Amino acid sequence: MRLAASSRDRRKAGRCLLEGEHLVSVYLARIGVPELLIVVAERMDDPALQAIAAQVPPADVLIVPALIFAQLGVLPAAIGALAVVATPRGEVPAPHRFHVLLEDVQDPGNVGTILRTAAAAGVEQVLLSKHCAFAWAPKVLRAAQGAHFLTEIVEDVELASWARRFRECGGQVAATVASGGQNLYTSILRAPLAIAIGNEGSGLTQSLLDAVDAQLTIPMPGGMESLNASAAAAITVFEAVRQGVATSPS
Repeated sequence: MRLAASSRDRRKAGRCLLEGEHLVSVYLARIGVPELLIVVAERMDDPALQAIAAQVPPADVLIVPALIFAQLGVLPAAIGALAVVATPRGEVPAPHRFHVLLEDVQDPGNVGTILRTAAAAGVEQVLLSKHCAFAWAPKVLRAAQGAHFLTEIVEDVELASWARRFRECGGQVAATVASGGQNLYTSILRAPLAIAIGNEGSGLTQSLLDAVDAQLTIPMPGGMESLNASAAAAITVFEAVRQGVATSPS
C-alpha cells in the first residue's frame, strides 16, 4: 500500500502505478501479471473488474473499501482498479528504423501524448533526456493510454551524443524548430529516422541542433509563432509515416 500511495517511494523502488481498468488490462495483455492489484470492494460486481482480478493470483489481489482506495489520492475518482508494476527499463539505445527524441520536455501531459502518438505511428523507441518528465509518472501514464507497452522507452539519454552515433550508422536526425527550418512538407524523410522534439519554452539545445541533419519547421499560415510540443510532434511524426518511414522494408 505504501508503494501505491507514494510516487517518491515507487520511483526509488523502480515501480510505477497503473490507474484504471484500461491501463491494467493493456498491461495484462502485453506484459504480464502485476506485482499487486488493488480493487474497490464496492465495484467487485463489475464484470470488467472481475475479469481483471481473475488473471492475477489471489495472493496478489488486495480488495479495499472505496474510502481507503480514495485515500491513495489517484485520479479520476471513478476508477476501480490500480496495479503496482515494475518500471520497465530500456536498454542502451540501439538503432532502430524509427525513433523520437524528447529533450527536456517537462510537462507530463505532453510526454504522455507524444508517447501515444509515437506508439500509434509505429515508432520503435522513444528516448528521453535527463530533464524530461518521468515517463512512468501517473499523469504521463494516463495521457499515454497504454502506449508505454507498445514502444520502447529509454530515459536519461545524452541525446546529442546518441544523435551523432545514429548518423554515423546511416540514420537521419531531424529536429523540429518553430521557425527558420526547412518546410516540413517539402523535406525528404527517410529511415532510419529520429525526430527530435524540444522543451516547451526554449526548444532544442544548441548541442543537439548541431548534431542533426535537418531542422524542420511546420508551416503555420494562421500566424501563430509556435505549436504545443505534442502537436508539433504529432504533425511531424505522421508526415514521416506518410513518407513511408514506418513501413517495414519489403
